[in-house]
Amino acid sequence: GDVEAHYKLSILYQEGHVVEKDKGKYLHHMEQAAIGGHPFARFSLACSEGGNGRHDRGVKHLTIAANLGHDQSLEKLKHLLDIGLLSKEDFAAVLRGHQAAIDAMKSPQRKAAEIAGV
Repeated sequence: GDVEAHYKLSILYQEGHVVEKDKGKYLHHMEQAAIGGHPFARFSLACSEGGNGRHDRGVKHLTIAANLGHDQSLEKLKHLLDIGLLSKEDFAAVLRGHQAAIDAMKSPQRKAAEIAGV
């Protein structure tokens, strides 16, 4: 399905807007969005995992999101580095992946499309 649709549905189920709150459906749609490449969905899952004491899973989600160019995930990983829950080597790898994603978003084709208003 559509990644953005899964993400938006997850929020509706989480907050109980228009539909009844349903944690199972929230997680299902959030996971589908994350699998489909939605960086904020990954970040949200990381926060849920960390809140449930599954820090290793949270770090994996944050790493994937940061490698997709998600700045908040990179900031959270920097915090984990600062408090000793992430190694310098792992953070360096994430930083390289994040920068590669940012650089990919700055391609000449993307710049030309922005100028053209596409």
